[in-house]
Amino acid sequence: MEETHEKNHCVNVSAADGRRCDGCLRQFRHHSHRDQTDSKDSKTVDAAKDLANVTSKGKLVVGITDFEPMDYQKDGKWIGFDADMAKAFAASLGVEVEFVEIDWDNKILELDGGTIDCVWNGMTLTDEVTSAMLCSNPYCNNAQVVVVNKDVADKYAAADACKDLSFAVESGSAGQEQAETYGFKFTEVKDQATALMEVASGTCDAAIIDSLMAGAMIGEGTGYAQLTYTASLNSEEYGVGFRKGSDLTAKCNEFFASAKADGTMEEIAKTYGVQEALIK
Repeated sequence: MEETHEKNHCVNVSAADGRRCDGCLRQFRHHSHRDQTDSKDSKTVDAAKDLANVTSKGKLVVGITDFEPMDYQKDGKWIGFDADMAKAFAASLGVEVEFVEIDWDNKILELDGGTIDCVWNGMTLTDEVTSAMLCSNPYCNNAQVVVVNKDVADKYAAADACKDLSFAVESGSAGQEQAETYGFKFTEVKDQATALMEVASGTCDAAIIDSLMAGAMIGEGTGYAQLTYTASLNSEEYGVGFRKGSDLTAKCNEFFASAKADGTMEEIAKTYGVQEALIK
């Protein structure tokens, strides 16, 4: 389990020798996802009554981070594939949706403590996630990819070629997990959007982010036209996380089945260009 870091600070980590040195980085607001699983100090919530509680309060509280194209803000409103699907799910329950931006490292604590009802944010179904949450059926395919500047991309087409790079990774994410697996040197930052900024500014040589985010955020026609992604480090699937024992999970799976059957899921996916990643 990784440390929880003070706001506006990060930690440089060498996966090879485990040494850490303090380093201050800019913090902004992201996707995929390895987890803190220690929730012993959180209050007890009766997960078997989650549906009744959501219905009673008239809203579904969804934990998210800023992670285009899944969850992001436009004109002060949360949109994205996951955000729109969460809105549709809430409507199917007859309630409103409320989005709460969370610290990704603390999502298990937020969930088990009752601050949120679910985590719906391009969340990779890692062993850590599935052992701590009762997750929905997977709905999207994804991968962790290496992002570098276009002018050096040819040098880093394979993971083995990236050993000497300094990486920026979202703290507690699947990207960090891959950095540790490959023995990369990395700096933990708040989210994947910040990881891209570190590469663009030259603070780090590369970043590891979700392939779905890379497709939406970098390359021609984006704010990061000078960046591209090269090596794919793994393959993975996204799911929605609920509390262990939650009766909302079954309702979510029913909603997914219905949304696939009537074309709602694909229609929303096309809006954000992620239709090819859907699990049929």
